[in-house]
Amino acid sequence: MTQKIAVAIIHGAGTPKKSFAGKLIDQISEQFSKQLFIQDAVDQLVFEPVYWSSIFADEQEKLWEKMHKSSELDFPLLRRFVIEFLGDAVAYQPTTLKNQNYDRVHALVAKSMNRLREKAGPNAPLCVISHSLGTVVASNYFYDLQYRRMNMGKKTIDCTSLNPLEQCETLTLFYTLGSPLALWSLRYMDYGSPVKVPATRMLEQYPHLQGEWLNFYDKDDVLAFPLKMVSEGYNKAVTKDVAVNAGGILTSWNPLSHNQYDVEKEVIQPIVKGLIKTWEAVN
Repeated sequence: MTQKIAVAIIHGAGTPKKSFAGKLIDQISEQFSKQLFIQDAVDQLVFEPVYWSSIFADEQEKLWEKMHKSSELDFPLLRRFVIEFLGDAVAYQPTTLKNQNYDRVHALVAKSMNRLREKAGPNAPLCVISHSLGTVVASNYFYDLQYRRMNMGKKTIDCTSLNPLEQCETLTLFYTLGSPLALWSLRYMDYGSPVKVPATRMLEQYPHLQGEWLNFYDKDDVLAFPLKMVSEGYNKAVTKDVAVNAGGILTSWNPLSHNQYDVEKEVIQPIVKGLIKTWEAVN
């Protein structure tokens, strides 16, 4: 029996379709199968899309209907985008109240980790591919598990089992796409502390395992920033900031590139390479 790899895909701000991870999964699976020369290679990857914005979708729709009906506002399409995009960022912020959205989002992530554990095993190496605000969600979620468990809400704790994968002890690969984490670091006096990748347990169990944190950004994407220069902590934690040119003729030269990372070969190939190296190290 071989050890499979668990792959969580966390979307960014806005309300995408439930099939948001389909293209990315197809491309990774195809390239992984071509480059790992074993039978049924695609079965070695277990994917779990984390559709967290569903938590806010109904409330945002109701808010938009109220604003749209009660006021004659200019740029309605742009305002609708702002409610969905910035609304996620605002709603996700921690509060002192119980049952806060921060806890609700992280509880959903925890349930996704539970499903990955069921399908890939409790010791499966964990790969996290996150985009935009999803990189912040992923960073906060794993940071709470690694360093500040007091930040974890009751819902999240109740959904998190005591096994290595769900305790973040098998985190091996972290890929951030179009990440605004550099902006979120301003919440802390010293820009905060990044998550540890790979987790210590994985290095102890597999001495030859490398693991990595690659941060992909497009210079035309105004929401994405490099991370290594944020602080010495980030410089040590992030393996590499990878500049890419995401998108096609209409999107690669402007901020619309923000939503094009999941179809970019410069993103897909390094992820596949990391998955293959990890699979070989643990098998």
